[in-house]
Amino acid sequence: MDNKVTTGWRVIRFNGGQHEEQDDEIATEMPLTVRLDGEEFATIVCTPSDLQDMIVGFLASEGVIRTFGELKSLTLDEDRGYAYAELHIKQSTGKEFHSKRFIGSCCGKSRQFYFHNDARTAKTIMSRHPLAAEQCLELMRLLQESSTDFHQTGGVHNAALCTSDGIIAVRTDIGRHNALDKIYGHCLQNRIPAGDKIIAFSGRLSSEVVLKVAKIGCGILLSKSAPTDLALKLAEDLGITCAGFIRRGSMNVYTHPERIRS
Repeated sequence: MDNKVTTGWRVIRFNGGQHEEQDDEIATEMPLTVRLDGEEFATIVCTPSDLQDMIVGFLASEGVIRTFGELKSLTLDEDRGYAYAELHIKQSTGKEFHSKRFIGSCCGKSRQFYFHNDARTAKTIMSRHPLAAEQCLELMRLLQESSTDFHQTGGVHNAALCTSDGIIAVRTDIGRHNALDKIYGHCLQNRIPAGDKIIAFSGRLSSEVVLKVAKIGCGILLSKSAPTDLALKLAEDLGITCAGFIRRGSMNVYTHPERIRS
């Protein structure tokens, strides 16, 4: 099976005053246009792997579908860069709401930053499933161990769907939001309940990442990197436990620490 995540490239490497030609691995990137019920809906710049997972997750994240069964058909034409999706019941709220700002009157001040579809699809997480601190460290170690494409290119993000015992699925993409959509699509297609699951993530904990995790429905989000203040405000509001800087046996738990056992 061909590796769609990386591609070979000839480079001139300069090091210590010397230079030589070498073969290097570069992250692969492509635009994919999604046509929904015959109309252009969005173009996603992504890594050309697990594309069906990504499209299913993206459509769910945008509020177009709630279950995989709502899709009548989904066809990929990777050579031309198109995906054709048809719904059993055409949606009444369409692309006019896609990526439009929405200012709502909610108790959490952070929610004023939602896009319209985020307000419709982000779930408040009620799960109480706990995780030991040692398990957080182990899941991050397993994610790092599985991230061969990142080690080769330095140009992709990795997201893993986990239980307390280990990793269920890992998805890779140049876009951190795409990697999470691929996880979401995997859950929907395989009817995997997310309430007792954990997301381990390679990148920064931004507001976009927290919103994606809320849509998937996981209560614990782990990362080796730093959070932003808006991400933490959203996590507090949405009931998500955020742990960052998980490195070398230590970590910071920023929100809802009641899920993490010492």
